[in-house]
Amino acid sequence: MNWKIVLAIITCNVVMMSASYTMLIPFLPLYLENELGATDDNVNMWAGVCFAISFAVTAFMAPIWGKLSDVQGRKLMIIRSGVLIALSYFLASQVTTPLQLVLVRALQGFAAGLWPASLALMSAYAPKNRVGLCMGVMQSANITGGIIGPLLGGILSQSFGMRNCFILGAIALGIIVLITIFFIKEPPKDAATLERIAKIKENKKKGIKQPSVYLALISREAVRVLLFTTCIANMVILLIQPMMTLYIKQLIGNTENLLLISGIIFSLVGIGGAVAAPFWGTNGQKYGFITTLRLALFIAGVLIASQCIPDTLIPFAIIQFIIGLGFSGIFPSANSILITQTCQQERGAAFGLLFSAQMIGGAIGPLLTGFLASIIPLKYIFLLAGSLLIIGSIHLTFFLPASLRNKNSNINCNEANHKVNDDYIRKIKKELEDNEIKKESVTKS
Repeated sequence: MNWKIVLAIITCNVVMMSASYTMLIPFLPLYLENELGATDDNVNMWAGVCFAISFAVTAFMAPIWGKLSDVQGRKLMIIRSGVLIALSYFLASQVTTPLQLVLVRALQGFAAGLWPASLALMSAYAPKNRVGLCMGVMQSANITGGIIGPLLGGILSQSFGMRNCFILGAIALGIIVLITIFFIKEPPKDAATLERIAKIKENKKKGIKQPSVYLALISREAVRVLLFTTCIANMVILLIQPMMTLYIKQLIGNTENLLLISGIIFSLVGIGGAVAAPFWGTNGQKYGFITTLRLALFIAGVLIASQCIPDTLIPFAIIQFIIGLGFSGIFPSANSILITQTCQQERGAAFGLLFSAQMIGGAIGPLLTGFLASIIPLKYIFLLAGSLLIIGSIHLTFFLPASLRNKNSNINCNEANHKVNDDYIRKIKKELEDNEIKKESVTKS
């Protein structure tokens, strides 16, 4: 398939995926309060648990799904994830207690993997000189869905109730599955990938343990930096998101249009992000993705921290829009760097690992919000969240790994694989030597 056609199809899928998510998830605190019986005293706690449980389960499952996508195919992982997430949305429309919603969110975490599988599939088709553009367009699509979702969620929830919104989300995921089945082909595997799969199957028959692909990835300092950075970035998002509707409620007071107004405010950051994401992608290709990553972290951090200043809705909303201009550069830059630091045959596992790091941050964020909201005013959480991103930018400036200092750096896959194999062989030899020493000591005794 032509990479442009694949990009167009996956972009449409990502828009629907993101819209179905943001149509529902930002309003979970109100869903808990209005539909499931949570009280003012415990709604923050339940919201934090609902957010965190999904991310915690996803953090565990994402690397597993990622590794399977390398062996069994990226298309299959998109179909699997789409079906299970659609089921979780439908079940969320039927729950009657906060605990039931927590269990449904755990299922959603188990099902997760649609976004990293889409990234991995697109990376297999994208030409090397178009990686930045493809990652920028996909991030823009993700953000565009984030614009449409809260607006639709606010309008539809106001008109038809939140339960029906979950059913619409399930339908959107079903459409994604059908589009993937009928219009997307599994990307052809390169010679190295085919050789690796054949070797895995051969070693399984012989009972030989395979060196871990995750050991290969985590052994690279550049990958570890990306995991840490994206973990912090997603933690910041989920520090803010669970309490955003409640903070808007503080700014405007009780109103019949709270859901609609909250939806509009949520969408503003997405509008800014959709405008800026392709800009970050193309300039990352030109000036280096690590440069755009550092700059995006700093800009987003300063702007998020400044949200603690306004005490009325309009200036708060303006800053919310501008935040999108900066934040939209973080994840496409990180995704593009990951592509330069991995080989195609390990790309699914790499994106799964990166997604897992984001989910760990996503699990910590809402729990931290629930704790902080009980001891400090909500506006100071913005200051804390922004400061974390600024620190991340400073860290990348002064402690950048040597492998990322060159803007055009790319990993040598052969050297990387030989290094992991050599390390694995040394480990096996050491285990054999230790066993021989133990046998000798038992014989002597």
